[in-house]
Amino acid sequence: MKNYVIIFLVQVFVLFLNACNTKKPSSKENNSTNEKSIYLGQKPPGLIPEPFAPGIVTTKDYEYSGTFSPDLQEFYFIRDGGDLDEASLVQFKNNKGKWKESILSKWVGQPVISPDGNTMHLGRRYMERNGKGWSKVKELKAPFNDIPIMRLSVSASGTYYFDTYDKDKPDFPMRYSRFIDGEYEFPKELNKTINKAIKNLNHPFIAPDESYLLWDAVKEEGYGSSDIYISFKQEDNTWSKAINLGDKINTESWEASASVTPDGKYLFFSRNMGSDQYENVDIFWVSTQVLEKLRQKK
Repeated sequence: MKNYVIIFLVQVFVLFLNACNTKKPSSKENNSTNEKSIYLGQKPPGLIPEPFAPGIVTTKDYEYSGTFSPDLQEFYFIRDGGDLDEASLVQFKNNKGKWKESILSKWVGQPVISPDGNTMHLGRRYMERNGKGWSKVKELKAPFNDIPIMRLSVSASGTYYFDTYDKDKPDFPMRYSRFIDGEYEFPKELNKTINKAIKNLNHPFIAPDESYLLWDAVKEEGYGSSDIYISFKQEDNTWSKAINLGDKINTESWEASASVTPDGKYLFFSRNMGSDQYENVDIFWVSTQVLEKLRQKK
């Protein structure tokens, strides 16, 4: 009997040692595993822009204006060419670690999702999230219904920032409109530190806290075609001078439609990789450290 007791105690002791020596996943390993399930499973870039999700999103066709939902479980962009009969709004949705592609609608505007995730702005149009996904496309009411808006971005406080694109008047200014007492004020022009270009002041993206504004324009000091610029909000609530994002992001080609992922880690933008017919536009991404370096120089 004594021998059985000794054997039993030895077995318990061995199990205890094994339990103590079992390696628990470190927080770093957990973060690595989690990161593989977001950004469509892509390895994040550094300070040099890279095509986003080659062969999945980025192809030899037209892919433009990529944006994530706030929970990073949905990705939207415009695609044209290939097997599509018309330019379409594409959705990738994460379901238990697997990303499923679907066509959400035809192209009705450039997608920008509000910080609360409940509205997808499509220029002068929008969709609202409901229990089944997204509502039918709706139109903004006054004072926006007669403005030719190409891209509209909204801050966490509800302020709209938008371009006023008109192909016959390419120097139209960018504007903003605050939500005051339950309604939007009549849009106001941003100051001249931003609204100054040869042409094509387009595609604003406002940070949720309104600490910076991204947009693109053609300027004399630029690298060729449309370049992406940034301005930072100053302590006195004015905007800093427009800063070109530099030759790693801007090239002789057309760069436009920049945005930042909801977690603040990556800058997305579009670049023309084809001819002046824009048949091959690609979506690129890069670490937002490139923006932080510019913030230090403002």
